[in-house]
Amino acid sequence: MSDNKFNYVRGEMLPQQPAPLAARSVSGWIRTNLLATPKDVILTILALAVLIAILPGALNWLFVQASWLGSDRSVCATTVQGGIQPDGWHGACWAFVKDRFVQFIFGRYPIEERWRPILTLIMFVVLLVPLLMPKSPRKGLNAILLFIVFPIIAFFLLHGGAFGLERVETPRWGGLMVTLILSFVGIAVSFPLGTLLALGRRSQMPVIKTLSVTFIEVVRGVPLITVLFMANVMLPLFLPTGWTIDNFLRALVAVALFASAYMAEVIRGGLQAIPKGQSEGADSLGLSYWQKMRLIILPQAIKLVIPGIVNTFIGMFKDTSLVSIIGMFDFLNTIRLNFTDTTWITPVTPITGLVFAGFIYWIFCFSMSRYSAFMERHLDVAHKR
Repeated sequence: MSDNKFNYVRGEMLPQQPAPLAARSVSGWIRTNLLATPKDVILTILALAVLIAILPGALNWLFVQASWLGSDRSVCATTVQGGIQPDGWHGACWAFVKDRFVQFIFGRYPIEERWRPILTLIMFVVLLVPLLMPKSPRKGLNAILLFIVFPIIAFFLLHGGAFGLERVETPRWGGLMVTLILSFVGIAVSFPLGTLLALGRRSQMPVIKTLSVTFIEVVRGVPLITVLFMANVMLPLFLPTGWTIDNFLRALVAVALFASAYMAEVIRGGLQAIPKGQSEGADSLGLSYWQKMRLIILPQAIKLVIPGIVNTFIGMFKDTSLVSIIGMFDFLNTIRLNFTDTTWITPVTPITGLVFAGFIYWIFCFSMSRYSAFMERHLDVAHKR
């Protein structure tokens, strides 16, 4: 046998191949993603048929026949040409949203004092944005300012009663402001508390484990409405005579505790996914329990369950609308309250208000979802190498 028979070394490089269709043109992307198989073709045609049937009418109702300007309900009962339309054929009444927009944001907060929630929001954004940026410096100081210092300043700004600020009782709060406050407190409290509950459930100490399991299972076993009812109706029965707790504070505690139970199970799932060797390696280095959890176990576990954490946050953000059962008017319920306003009562007013509310909720929820995806890509170290 000749040596050439077993020579597998390539003498020249293969010619460069053309780029995939999806990377070259829009038509290539369409063929690859929408028309690759007969099933994809059928589903694409069905989707286009649904869009053609629904989209023109929706756009017509939302924009073409919509009423954009006006000071009362009369503008929502006319077409662009000025003729009266039958009920059910009017376009969206965006004039109603424009006229009540400030109330949707602040509720019944005094007009002359609304600079206080605006200033609070500016402070929140200034502190939050650097914390969300992976490469921003001094995150520890930033977190202390956002989660410890900011809530104290925000309370005195919004509630008043000190430093010469007029007192604004929480029953006068409402709108998107209440929704954001409930969501921020719920997120700020449920994440660390849920982490402690998850660690407690995996603890080797019987008392700690029993208490954690009991709390998690009891809270997860009842709906949020029940927890809010308990906080509003049952809690005062256990307080000494003459003592009372603000309704808004009860809602904050109820939402935070409820979210903590769900967060604990999400974190526990991440802890169980960490190989046992990680913990054993930390023990071999002489790290204490809290050093092991803080430096090795928790960072890996939290990275694994980012989608579950954000999903819990999104659910809690939407569930804040349930506080209406204890007399609080969040964003959605402030909008619903205006449906009976005689100035704007029309057949399309409720639909327009609910569409607007859904759009605002979608903006916040979609933003959290996109940031979650960004953090997953940023922390996916294994695929960056």
